Amino acid sequence: MSTTPASQTTAITKPISPLRRRMIEDMTVRGFGEKTQSDYIRHVKNFTLFLGRSPDTAEGEDLRLFQLHQREQGVQPPTMNGATAALRFFFTTTCNRPDMARHLRIVKQPQKLPVVLTTDEVLLLLESAPGPKYKAALGVAYGAGLRVSEVANLKVSDIDSDRMVLRVEQGKGRKDRNGMLSPRLLELLQEWWLVGQPTTWLFPGRDPLLPITARQLYRVVTETARAVGIEKRVSPHTLRHSFATHLLEQGTDIRVIQVALGHSKLDTTARYAHVASKVLRDVLSPLDQLTPLSAEKGAPK
Repeated sequence: MSTTPASQTTAITKPISPLRRRMIEDMTVRGFGEKTQSDYIRHVKNFTLFLGRSPDTAEGEDLRLFQLHQREQGVQPPTMNGATAALRFFFTTTCNRPDMARHLRIVKQPQKLPVVLTTDEVLLLLESAPGPKYKAALGVAYGAGLRVSEVANLKVSDIDSDRMVLRVEQGKGRKDRNGMLSPRLLELLQEWWLVGQPTTWLFPGRDPLLPITARQLYRVVTETARAVGIEKRVSPHTLRHSFATHLLEQGTDIRVIQVALGHSKLDTTARYAHVASKVLRDVLSPLDQLTPLSAEKGAPK
């Protein structure tokens, strides 16, 4: 009879600390998702390792030194800000020490424009996808502008062909919404359904009882883009960026795009105006209105 190693038994039976349990309970009450809870626990654990004692005994100077340590270790702004959010929650809610939050600083992040594919590149990517399942999945990411996690967790019952919408349950921010279901996207989904006959999950994973993973979709997109010679840095989210940008270039109202993307703030959607090249091309520059300038001076030689 095989026995479980003592170290493994210890790891399995190691009790959770009352402080961590309380934090988990606080997050559960507030409806935090599983990933957010896992991230917050990890950030507080990293702070505890830095501190060398129970985190609820920390003082304001400890938080300042922790953020300085993160900077010196080359931790990127998104990770630092994630730790800030976790520690603010921990001290404000779990420890009832809201005064500690003022010692944590949000780090400014470089604002980079999203990578956007041309319509020809999108077509090439979709046509080169390995089979109808992935063609349909990538078609949803581009044709409805869904996040990769939203694509992965779609169910067959989420397709509402009567109203021509895709039901997105518990998307980012744990919000339900409707996504676009265009006639061509419906055709792609029907082509996949005829081949794969999915029953519960629209895009099942290797285990048909589970949905496909976001990682698997990411791998397929990157490998397909590389295989067809697209040199841009492409991910499933690139298709979402392209969806929004191409809609804007077609003249779609930005508030409609906001609803389609599920953005809570218009400012988040407005950044696509910076990459919508057709919008810029169609704008008349004030310089072009100075017609007497060219008439009097003539063209440069």
